Amino acid sequence: MILSNVAILEALNKGLFSVEPLSGQDPSAPPFNTSALDLRLGPEINVPRTNEAPIQLDLRKPGIAALLRKHCDVLRISEDQPFSLRPHRFVLGMTMELVRFPLGGPQTLSLAARIEGKSSLARCGLLVHFTAPTIHAGFSGRIALEMINLGPADILLTPGMFICQLILEEVRGAPADAPNQFRNQSTPTGSRAASRRARSIIR
Repeated sequence: MILSNVAILEALNKGLFSVEPLSGQDPSAPPFNTSALDLRLGPEINVPRTNEAPIQLDLRKPGIAALLRKHCDVLRISEDQPFSLRPHRFVLGMTMELVRFPLGGPQTLSLAARIEGKSSLARCGLLVHFTAPTIHAGFSGRIALEMINLGPADILLTPGMFICQLILEEVRGAPADAPNQFRNQSTPTGSRAASRRARSIIR
């Protein structure tokens, strides 16, 4: 069952999940839609390098997050220096908000969520969080955003822009905890250390 804007705010107030910082608390105004909560783009973009020799990612092996860090530059963006996402270019970003979905017990409701793009951005060709929309019950951290520009024009990515929407769903039954390599992530590659290596864009 998908939660309405009123039910989302009730769930926040009951501590069934949290969003920090929350940019507004009126369910009839942004960041709320009738059945979703909009989230904003954070100030760091991970850009895969295109000037390196071709590499192959073997997804059967562990350590993909470390490999991504090795082959990405971390750029810090601002209102004055947005990131220009060119057509057919792929980058990784994160939500400004940190979300937490605590596991409930037998008598407590657990929530999970899905991240979806916004239609206003999709109509310009921007795909956000494609193929991996699920935010599992028990997850805590900022949400990584896999973004690609399939449109004909460059798209400016600015921190604080509403980039995606969070759709909340009830989980039937009490879930057992399970491993998640990206729990408590602070960067798109799951590493806290990588965020300290952020640098400003040089134009």
